Amino acid sequence: MQLNNNVTEFILFGLTQDPFRKKVVFVVFLLLYLGTLLGNLLIIITVKTSQALGSPMYFFLFHLSLSDTCLSTSIAPRMIVDTFLKEATISFSECIIQIFTSHIFGCQEIFILILMAVDRYVAICKPLHYMTVMSRRVCGVLVGVAWVGSCVHSLTQICLALSLPFCGPNALDHYFCDLQPLLKLACSDTYVINLLLVSNSGAICTVSFIMLMASYVIILRSLRNHSAEGRRKALSTCISHIMVVILFFGPCIFIYTRPATTFSMDKMIAVFYTVGTPLLNPLIYTLRNAEVKNAMRKLWKKKLVSDAVR
Repeated sequence: MQLNNNVTEFILFGLTQDPFRKKVVFVVFLLLYLGTLLGNLLIIITVKTSQALGSPMYFFLFHLSLSDTCLSTSIAPRMIVDTFLKEATISFSECIIQIFTSHIFGCQEIFILILMAVDRYVAICKPLHYMTVMSRRVCGVLVGVAWVGSCVHSLTQICLALSLPFCGPNALDHYFCDLQPLLKLACSDTYVINLLLVSNSGAICTVSFIMLMASYVIILRSLRNHSAEGRRKALSTCISHIMVVILFFGPCIFIYTRPATTFSMDKMIAVFYTVGTPLLNPLIYTLRNAEVKNAMRKLWKKKLVSDAVR
């Protein structure tokens, strides 16, 4: 595709231009990113090595943590490094790559959350058919389809970005490259691109959120027929999932359903789903899940025993 522009790089304003606040941003986001890596990698290792966490729910949790790690890594490291620079710049090619990676892993997280809701629905509402419906092979195929769907979505974002002509200025009022802030720099009418962005990213976020909340309403209603212990366990799991859904989809819907208008708070709201949610997910799933905590304790004890033997 021919790039219809004469801009070779963009200047990223970041979250702030104040030197002292840049130092604060560096410390805070470095700690957040390290916490994200530690939490999600711990879940990935625990699920991969623990035989007790072999159910489909933890298979999807593994892929959710993988998506969180990749989503945060596609944005946070560069943002942290940029706080040292007087003028942070990103080349046009790197900008396109960042749009692709952030959207593919962000969209993958959406699809994994949907699969987790499906898993909970089958487990709670159709328990006798659970092992048949949610077999390992079926779960693998579903995750594969989710990756394909994420690639299609991300490639669509790339096509939209490459169709924009940039003649200058090249100052991007954001801390990472995304299609929405790029629209403000395009030197042509972006009305059609706006509509396509809403019908793509905005529709995916909104429709997925409605589907997820509706599915959890059905699940919670069905708990009336379960025992007290069954209700308690299922309710604990569902509440964790609902918390993740609200924390992730709230900011996404706010950002992508009205791309024609930008607010000064957009950058801070974007922090929630690019950095905040990947950090909170492992905390929510470990603090509220006894099976994961027990598996982590066993993994830690096994590590201590192994070190002692050496």
